[in-house]
Amino acid sequence: MNVYLDIETVPTQSDSEILVMVQEKNAEKSAVKAPSNYKDQVKIDEYIAAKQAEIESEFDQRYRKTSFDGALGQIVAISYAIDDEPVENIYSDNWKNHEENIIDHFYRAISVRYKPSEHRQPVFIGHNLVGFDLRFLFQRSVLLGVKPPMFVPFAAKPWDQTVFDTMLEWAGHGKTVSLAKLCRVFQIDAKGAEIGEEIDGSKVWDFVMAGRIADVSTYCGGDVERTRLIHKRLSFGG
Repeated sequence: MNVYLDIETVPTQSDSEILVMVQEKNAEKSAVKAPSNYKDQVKIDEYIAAKQAEIESEFDQRYRKTSFDGALGQIVAISYAIDDEPVENIYSDNWKNHEENIIDHFYRAISVRYKPSEHRQPVFIGHNLVGFDLRFLFQRSVLLGVKPPMFVPFAAKPWDQTVFDTMLEWAGHGKTVSLAKLCRVFQIDAKGAEIGEEIDGSKVWDFVMAGRIADVSTYCGGDVERTRLIHKRLSFGG
């Protein structure tokens, strides 16, 4: 049984974590001083304003990067497909409060399908699966208390038979290649083709903030389909 998997994540929604980040940002801004050779007050004010603006911009980037940290970020969509079956998308319009339900839904769905007496150990397939998706999913499951099925290979090494990471299979251990690039070289529909708009992981939060969680889920499902096509090419149709 092949399980093709992709998740979409957003930055931390924890008020306490955000407060800590804001406090750190404000402390940085308060500490800004103009160089001692600045004498003109206008120039001093301009310097301080420019540096504080840089800190604000850097803060936004730091906040967005929490979407890649399983201790802080949050899963808002999971898409999967089993073997050659249609892709299934899991999400909630009330995404902020339903992460636990989204994860549990996924675990239940794959548990129902896997029958140890009939199937070999499932192989989980994804792009940057080992380094990101499985690790993030494990961390969120631990923090939320959602018990996963025993057969999900969270501790798998990249070369284990229970995982197939299309990024590592193409680029090799320790190297990377984007899914977008593989789509180009394999002449597969580009990321976002299913919603008619360019999107990748860095833009997911913008879509979610704009109330477009359904489009994010559709895009996530598209990445599962793209990964399935690439997997078949990399495994010579296997």
